[in-house]
Amino acid sequence: MALPEMTDPLVQVTLPTGATVGYTDSGGDGPPVVFSHGLLMNHTMFAPQVAALRDGYRCITWDERGHGDAEHDEPWSYWDSADDVLALLDHLGIERAVLAGMSQGGFLSLRAALRSPERVRALVLIDTQAGVEDPAVVPLYQGMTDAWAADGPAQETLDFAAAAILGPRADDESWKAHWASLPNHRSPQVMHPLLTRDDLTGRLGEISCPTLVIHGDADASIPVAKAEELVANIPNAEPLALIAGAGHASNLTFPDETNAAIRAFLDSLT
Repeated sequence: MALPEMTDPLVQVTLPTGATVGYTDSGGDGPPVVFSHGLLMNHTMFAPQVAALRDGYRCITWDERGHGDAEHDEPWSYWDSADDVLALLDHLGIERAVLAGMSQGGFLSLRAALRSPERVRALVLIDTQAGVEDPAVVPLYQGMTDAWAADGPAQETLDFAAAAILGPRADDESWKAHWASLPNHRSPQVMHPLLTRDDLTGRLGEISCPTLVIHGDADASIPVAKAEELVANIPNAEPLALIAGAGHASNLTFPDETNAAIRAFLDSLT
C-alpha cells in the first residue's frame, strides 16, 4: 500500500480566514462532497474515495492547516478549521455540500455543521468522535510531541503513529517516510488543537442533517463506543457502518467496504 496518488492537481488558495490551504477538485455537475483528512495525513488519503465516487459526485479534498503544503504559524482550533472548510466552499462557489471527515476531519466537520447548518447537506463521519482525548493518554501525546519538535520523530514514534492510524495494516513504510519528512515545528502546531479541543457531545442533538458514521472495529485510537455515541445522539444518523478488521483510517486501509457504505448513503440523498 504505497502513498496514494491523486489525479487532480493540488491548488493553493489563501482563504479569508487567513489560512493558506491546498485543494483538489474533480469537477463535474454531481453533488459536491468535501473530504477532510486526519491528523498527520493529507488530502491524498482520500484517493480511493475520489476514484470510486467521481463518476457521480464532485469530489473535493484539501490539506488542512499545518498539513501537506498548508503552512500556518498562529495557533488554531478545530473551530478555525471548520471556518476554513466553509470558506473553501465559498471560494468554490458551493452553497451546500456533504462534509466527509476522518478523525480530525470529523472534528472539524461536526463543528462546521454546528456553525453553519444551512451549508451542510449531510455528514460522513469516519473513525471520529465528539468528545475530547482520554486524559490518560494526553501526557503520552505531549511527550511525543515535545520530543518530535526537538529532535524529529524517533522510529518508535513513527511505528506508534502507523499502528494508531493504519491499524492492522500498519506495514506501510511510505506513510512513515512522509511523517519523517515533516518539519519538526509541525508537531506542536498540529497537536495543539487535538489536545485542547472542546467536547461537543452535549450538542450532537443540534445536528439535524443526515449523517453516516463509519468506524473500524479494530480502531485502537477511537473506541467503537464513541461511534455508537454519535449514532445515538445525532437525530438523523444512519445505523453504524462497522468495517470488520479495519483500524483508525478505515477509508484508506479498507477502501472497498468504506466506499460501498459512502456510495449507498450519498445515493440515498439524491
